Amino acid sequence: MHYDKENLWQIEQQGFDEQLLGKTEAVMALGNGYLGTRSSEEETYIGETRDTFVAGTFNSFDENEVTELPNVPDMWGMEFSFDGQRFSLSHGVVRDYSKRLNLKNGELIRTFIWEFEHLKLKFEFRRFVSKNRRHLLFSHLQLTNLSERAVNVKMRSGINGQVSNEGSQHFTDGEKGLMDGKFIQMMPVTTHSRIQFVQTVEHKFDKIISERPETGRRSFFMNYSFELAAGSDVSIEKRGSIYTSNDNDIENHELSAIREVAVQELHEIDVLSYEELLSESQYAWEKIWSKHPIEIESENFRDQLAIRFAKYHLHAMAPSHDERMNIGAKGLSGEGYKGHAFWDTEVFMLPYFNFTHPDIAKKLVTYRYLGLDGAHKKAASNGYEGAQYPWEAANPADGEVTPVWGAADIVTGQATKIWSGFIEQHITSDVAFGVKQYIDVTGDDEFEVEKGYEILIDTAKFWASRLEYNVATDQYEIRDVIGPDEYKEHVNNNSYTNYTAHWNVAYVLKLIAHLEASEPEVYARLDAKFDLSVLTEKLSAKVDKIFLPKATVDGIIPQDDSYLSKKILDLRKYKESDGVDSLFHEYNLEQVNQMQITKQADVLLLMLLFEDLFDREQKLKNFDYYEPKTTHDSSLSLSTHAILSADLGKLEQSYDFFNQAINIDMGEYMKSSDAGIHAASLGGIWQMIVFGYGGVRMVNSKLRIEPHLPKEWSHLEYGFDYQGEEISVSADRNQMTLTKPDDGHEIHFLNNNQVYTLKNQLTISI
Repeated sequence: MHYDKENLWQIEQQGFDEQLLGKTEAVMALGNGYLGTRSSEEETYIGETRDTFVAGTFNSFDENEVTELPNVPDMWGMEFSFDGQRFSLSHGVVRDYSKRLNLKNGELIRTFIWEFEHLKLKFEFRRFVSKNRRHLLFSHLQLTNLSERAVNVKMRSGINGQVSNEGSQHFTDGEKGLMDGKFIQMMPVTTHSRIQFVQTVEHKFDKIISERPETGRRSFFMNYSFELAAGSDVSIEKRGSIYTSNDNDIENHELSAIREVAVQELHEIDVLSYEELLSESQYAWEKIWSKHPIEIESENFRDQLAIRFAKYHLHAMAPSHDERMNIGAKGLSGEGYKGHAFWDTEVFMLPYFNFTHPDIAKKLVTYRYLGLDGAHKKAASNGYEGAQYPWEAANPADGEVTPVWGAADIVTGQATKIWSGFIEQHITSDVAFGVKQYIDVTGDDEFEVEKGYEILIDTAKFWASRLEYNVATDQYEIRDVIGPDEYKEHVNNNSYTNYTAHWNVAYVLKLIAHLEASEPEVYARLDAKFDLSVLTEKLSAKVDKIFLPKATVDGIIPQDDSYLSKKILDLRKYKESDGVDSLFHEYNLEQVNQMQITKQADVLLLMLLFEDLFDREQKLKNFDYYEPKTTHDSSLSLSTHAILSADLGKLEQSYDFFNQAINIDMGEYMKSSDAGIHAASLGGIWQMIVFGYGGVRMVNSKLRIEPHLPKEWSHLEYGFDYQGEEISVSADRNQMTLTKPDDGHEIHFLNNNQVYTLKNQLTISI
C-alpha cells in the first residue's frame, strides 16, 4: 500500500500483483451502510473474492447451517477482448498501474496502460456506491487506443449470479428480463429466508455500438462490439441498482412493484452525468466529514490518514437506514464472520457513534432492543431466565447464530468446537453497558424509558439466574465460561465476566429503587412485565455475594480461578511475527489453554471500562503483568492497550500500540484483510485518539476530559456530542480550549478531580 503525505484523503496501490488481490479488495471496499462491495477488479482473476452484500438480508445455505449475508450476484464485472485477444493484466506489459480510494468522496479509481503484441491501451476505471441514493452504484470507463491502428473491441457485461459464499449458493435463479429495451434485470430469491432481490443494470456508450443479449444460468449479460480508431477513446458507463423485499423505504414489496421502482429510478437519473451523480454522493459524504473533524499535527502523516480511513469505513458499513440491522465484525467488506454482529459493536464501535452521530447510535442500540426475543430464546434454551444475548447475532429475533464447528486442530486434525456461542457470556453485560453508555452520553430519555430500562432489567434477570452458589464460600460464582481472552475456555470466575455481571445487577437494583420512588408510571409498566418486587428480592439476595476476584499480594487481579497457576511461555517471537495466530503453528488451543497466554485485553479491558474500581497502582501492576503475556492476536486488543498505557503515562509505549493498531488494515502485511476489514479496530482508532490522547471518558456516568498527547503530536483538534451539545476541543501539551455554542445548556465535566463548567469557551492548563 502507498500513502502520500501530500494527499491525506487517499490510499493507493501502485503496481499490479495478482497474488495480493484480497488486501485492496477489502481496504478499498465501497459502501453506504445499505450495501457494501469489495473493490475487486472489473476483469476476473484466480484468487479474487467478488463480494457484494446488502445489510440485513441473512440466509442459511442449508437448514443445518447458520445464517450469513449472501453474496449478491456481481454487477461490477466486465470482460474485454481486443482484436480477439482476451484482456487480462496477467499477461502483457502493465505500466503506471494505480488503484486508489478517495476517502473524501468514496470513489475508487484504477488507471494503467496495457500493452500486448500490437495493442497499447489506456484504461481509467472509476466507480462509487452512492451515499446519497442508497440503492445505486455506478462505474465509468474511459478507454483510449494508443495503438498505431484501429482495434476491434468486444465487451461482455451484465449481472453474474455464478458467485457464492465460499461455495455456498444462497439464491434460487429467479426471473430475468430486459426492461424498456435497455435495463437488464435479474430477480434472485434467497433460498430459505425468501428475500426477493431485484438487480438492474444499464450501460451507456458515447459511440454507436452493436449489442446482443445473453442469458444463462444465474446470469444475464450484454455483448457489445465496436471499433476504436487509433488515437481515439470511448466512454462507457455502467449504472446499477439493488432493491430487496426487506427494504424499509418502499411500501409495496411485490416483485412487479419493486421492478417498477428500480427502473423508474434509473429513468429519473438518466439526465444526470456520472460526475453529477458523484457530486451528489460527495455532498452526502461532506456532511459526515464536517461533523466533528479530527485534525492531528504529528511527525507521522499516517496518523491523520488513519482516522479518516477509520471514519470512512465506519460510515460505509453502519446501517444508518434501518434499526433492524447492526454492524458485522467485517462490516460489508468480506465474508469473514458471516456478517454477524458481536460485542465489537457495543465496546468498540458504538462509542464513536454515541459521541458523534447519536442518530446512528440510537439505531444500533434499538437493534438490541429488537433482539430481546432472540435473547429470551437463548436464555430459555440454556435453562436460564431473562435475556441472554447471542455471541453472534444476525436478524434480531434469531437468537444465537454462532457456528458450532471451526478449523481443524493442528495436533489431532479434528474439527474444533466453537464454544463462544455456548459459554462466552459477557456479551450480555456488554450490551447492557453499551445501552447505559448511550443513555449517559446522549441523554436520550425517550429511548431510556421506552427501551433502555427493559434491556438493563432483562439482562440483570439473566445474571441472577446464571449465578451458581458455592456453599463452602457462601458466594455466587460464574463457572464454565470464556472471557474476552478466548484462549481460555471452560474457566471459572473470569474477572471481566464477574465484574461486569455484578455491575449489571447492582445498577439495576438502584434503577428499580429510583423508578419506584420517582417514576411510578414507568415502574408500574415494568412491574407488570418483570414483577419487580420479586426480581428485586432475587437480585438483592445475590448482589453482595457475587464473587469478585481480588488482587494477589503482588497486586494482580486473577484473570480467572486458574490463570495465575498456569505455565508461562515467552511470547516475544510470536508477537514479532507477521500476521496473527503464529502461536497456533506450534500449539493447539488445548495446549495454549494450559499456559498464561492471553489473546486480547481481558483484565486490562475491565480496568479501562470500569476505571473507577481500580487505582493507578493496581492498573500499572496489572498492565506490566498481562501485556507481556498478550499476543494481540485479536484486532480488538491494541486500542485498549494504547488507551490504558496512555492513562498510565506510558506514552511512548502507547504510541507504539497506536501504530500497530492503525497497521492492522493500513499496514504492509498484505494478507491481513483478505476476509474483510477489521471493523472493531476502526472504532478503536477513534477511541485511541479521542478517549486516549484527547482524554474524553465517561467515568461512573460523569464526563471527564484530560488530554495527554504523545511526543510525536504537537496539536490535536476534535469534537464530540454530549447530551445534545456540540463540543470542540483544541489541545496541545500545555493547555486545552473547549468551545460550544452559547445558546445551549451548560456542560459540567471533570478534569484532574476538579469540576468545570463549560458555557461557551474555556481554557484549562494541562
